[in-house]
Amino acid sequence: MDIRNIAIIAHVDHGKTTLVDQLLKQSGSFRDNQHVAERAMDSNDLERERGITILAKCTSVVWKDTRINIIDTPGHADFGGEVERILSMVDGAVVLVDSAEGALPQTKFVVGKALARGLKPIVVVNKIDRGDARPDEVHNEIFDLFAALGANDEQLDFPMLYASGRQGWADTEIDGPRKDLSPMFDLILSHVPPPKVNKDAPFAMVATILENDNFLGRVLTGRVEQGIAKMNMPVHVLRPDGSVVETGRLTKLLSFRGLDRVPVEEVEAGDIVAVAGLSEATIPETIAALEVKEPLPSTPVDPPTLSMTFRLNDGPLGGREGKKVTSRQIRDRLFKETEGNIAIRVSESPESEAFEVAGRGELQLGVLIEQMRREGFELTIGRPRVLFRTNEETGEREEPFEEVLIDVDEPYSGVVVEKMALRKGIMQDMQPSGGGKVRLSFIIPSRGLIGYHGEFLTDTRGSGIMNRLFHGYQPYVGPIAGRRNGSLISSEDGATTQYSLFSLQDRGTLFVDAGEKVYVGMIIGEHSRENDLEVNPVREKKLTNIRAAGKDEALLLIPPRKMNLEQAIAYIEDDELVEVTPSAVRIRKRYLDPHERKKRERSGSVD
Repeated sequence: MDIRNIAIIAHVDHGKTTLVDQLLKQSGSFRDNQHVAERAMDSNDLERERGITILAKCTSVVWKDTRINIIDTPGHADFGGEVERILSMVDGAVVLVDSAEGALPQTKFVVGKALARGLKPIVVVNKIDRGDARPDEVHNEIFDLFAALGANDEQLDFPMLYASGRQGWADTEIDGPRKDLSPMFDLILSHVPPPKVNKDAPFAMVATILENDNFLGRVLTGRVEQGIAKMNMPVHVLRPDGSVVETGRLTKLLSFRGLDRVPVEEVEAGDIVAVAGLSEATIPETIAALEVKEPLPSTPVDPPTLSMTFRLNDGPLGGREGKKVTSRQIRDRLFKETEGNIAIRVSESPESEAFEVAGRGELQLGVLIEQMRREGFELTIGRPRVLFRTNEETGEREEPFEEVLIDVDEPYSGVVVEKMALRKGIMQDMQPSGGGKVRLSFIIPSRGLIGYHGEFLTDTRGSGIMNRLFHGYQPYVGPIAGRRNGSLISSEDGATTQYSLFSLQDRGTLFVDAGEKVYVGMIIGEHSRENDLEVNPVREKKLTNIRAAGKDEALLLIPPRKMNLEQAIAYIEDDELVEVTPSAVRIRKRYLDPHERKKRERSGSVD
């Protein structure tokens, strides 16, 4: 059977997973009476809750006797590591672009990677049924983007389709018949070349996706680059430097059929397959027949730009809510994560019982923390820090910068420009984008964006959209002002009382409600002034035998500001930590004892 391998790449929320749903349905991958969940490829609980793709996944459909292997990729820049290594498995790419939003930063990132690998993309202008669609302008934007990224003449002569993934149709013309996705299937068969592989050479493949199965153990997915893989054949695993990791047998060969993986006896070069039976192989190592001595080339991944400290939960409430609370369990889990996610790096921290975890951004590390808390871990997390480097030629200290694209209503554009300037952002472009909105483009240090997103949503009354993308390293721009307000810090252990919180809410914004457990050094709110203030949130009303007209029910509390995990991580300063357990997210001072904090302040150290 002929084979085509394609990846669907796009900016976050431009409709990749919804389009894959329709491709599966219209190719006959599902039975007529089969119940299929919406966004079937998003199998992870976190993906379903957030509505985004986090892990790249493979599926397969058959169209006119040709097997099309389709890889659904993440759209958020923080998970770009998944996209980079996936592109090594495919021979073509479908670039999906929203008909109203146009080419956004992540579109630029993934298209740049695809063009650099020599792929000739198919461009699909999706969501053409939107009321604010502007397909002709978007077509010009895409052409300009390809040209700016150095596309050759063949790549610039890309085929175009207009589509609605939700309604399940695609056409070569805007006013076409709009029946089904047949034009897209036919274009994939005609435009994407079959894989160029050597079927006569000994078997070899590069592992690009790693997952753990309760029954099969480690399952590695990749494209067979040469030869034929057979059940129970002996293989060895080679590192990129040529050294042997292990020798074993392929106890299971799994080929993709729709949403399922089915066992097969053999797989030819060019097909995408999942193999089991190896206990130590990981990404991006080569799995090959014993006669193969040289590893296959693997795709380098961009380095991490952000780091967080993962620590043991040593607070007074530590160990009460989670099942995995020791530093050894945290260490094992973090190093296990690095095997399947090559965009994350873990190293031992100078602090005792702590680890430095480096990744692409706050969202990527936030997803890792959320997964760990659901598995029963208790952690404390430090403030995100950017990773600096020294330029070898000039000797200058450099820091990561990001390209930020902001769509905002015109009345709020002034406050956004002002806040970005305070954070050392430099405006590159400002133009109306229709509907009373303005599109602003900035280059800003990654440090300046830490903790800004919540403030941005407040400033724009929730109507602003901010997209960001790693731009590169540039010279260090000096200190950037952080949070202006101090903290309200608990001076007592116990449960908060309505009586005490009522008297404290004039001092600032509270994070806790009545009846919640607090401890000395825990942050229970944001002070209305710049300094930290120690308060007693557990004070009770003294009982007397004098009858009073006022009752406790009259003490009405303003609803507290509850933070989720990402908001808490973005909020904290260098001398604060986020305590994460399966049932709570708390903010605390790094040093709980007030005397220790004062001593550290005098010495000018928070570490």
